[in-house]
Amino acid sequence: MASHTHNIAAIMLKTQTKAISIVTGKDHPHLSKEQKAFNTLIKKIDEKRATLAAWQEIIPAYQKKYASEFIPLVETSQEIQIELVHFLDRASDQKGLTSPERSMIHDLISRMACNLAAELNDEELKNIYNKHSGSDFDKEAAASMNGLKSMLEDVMGVELGDDLDMNSPEELFKRAQAHMHEQQTQFEAERQEYEERQAKRKKTAKQIAKESQQQAEEQQTSQSIRELYRKLVSALHPDREPDPQERERKTLLMQRINQAYDKKNLLLLLELQLELERIDQTTINSITSGRLKHYNKILKEQLSELEHEIFITEDMFKSQFGISPFERLTPSTIMRNLAAEIVGIQQAIRELKSDLLAFQDIKKLKAWIKGMRRRQKMDYLDCPF
Repeated sequence: MASHTHNIAAIMLKTQTKAISIVTGKDHPHLSKEQKAFNTLIKKIDEKRATLAAWQEIIPAYQKKYASEFIPLVETSQEIQIELVHFLDRASDQKGLTSPERSMIHDLISRMACNLAAELNDEELKNIYNKHSGSDFDKEAAASMNGLKSMLEDVMGVELGDDLDMNSPEELFKRAQAHMHEQQTQFEAERQEYEERQAKRKKTAKQIAKESQQQAEEQQTSQSIRELYRKLVSALHPDREPDPQERERKTLLMQRINQAYDKKNLLLLLELQLELERIDQTTINSITSGRLKHYNKILKEQLSELEHEIFITEDMFKSQFGISPFERLTPSTIMRNLAAEIVGIQQAIRELKSDLLAFQDIKKLKAWIKGMRRRQKMDYLDCPF
């Protein structure tokens, strides 16, 4: 299976093909177990194809909207927050504020300055954080990174080393991933060595019989794919076509056939047969039980490959945009989620601008603090450590 798992869906998605299914008829009013399994697998593969196609279509649109609309809003929000932090820093020393009001301003400044300093690595914001929090940003960040490093070392059971840049979470995670890869490589090597040792041991008659059966099934599966391929090549080979336009069309079709055969893509070969009218519904309905058994085994592998590619696509998308790996997403929801985030940050920017204007007046600043205390919450992100 590993020999044909790479990017199989890319081939499956490049072509428009006719649907394949086994249907009942007068001579066979009921479907057998193998026929039902065949239809179910085809249906699931079609659904996964559609899902993967939807992901591959929507991600570029998401990336464009994210870069052109969301990121500029984030930068605008950060600029206003920085301005607000500096203003509150100056306002915190003004007369007319009570001790609880100053305490709340210190808390607000600490939260905002810490969060912004962590995102932007701004020394001036770090100093403002240190002033109002009574702490030290760099020391707290280092302690947080050391804690994260220790946690990863405990979970992975390895030492990540003392030569890391502890100001870079990216380097820490990169080192952790490298160790995980090394562990996986070692595990695979040990597993292979174990299997080789097992293979050298004297096998029982039962083991020999089982291996012979597996080899026979694999040969039959490969033969099933090979037969479909040969029939298509024999019927379609472009070298035998005198008409230039038809030869070009057949050349493109041959490319699809060769790709499908290289990837052991049974379903696409069947669909191409149907598309080229080399088989009809009667032929599909007449696939023998033994042949269906081998077909279903191949289709299960193809379904598994599609599911894996969808998982990888989603995982890379979440990683790229900082989305929790545990969040449930679909291609139909991600654009709505991004639109909602854009609306949310636009609202936050309006509120930040309003706050900045209000804070010019000490009375309005005191009223704002009173309102914040009544709601018992901060509208700004907590410090990451």
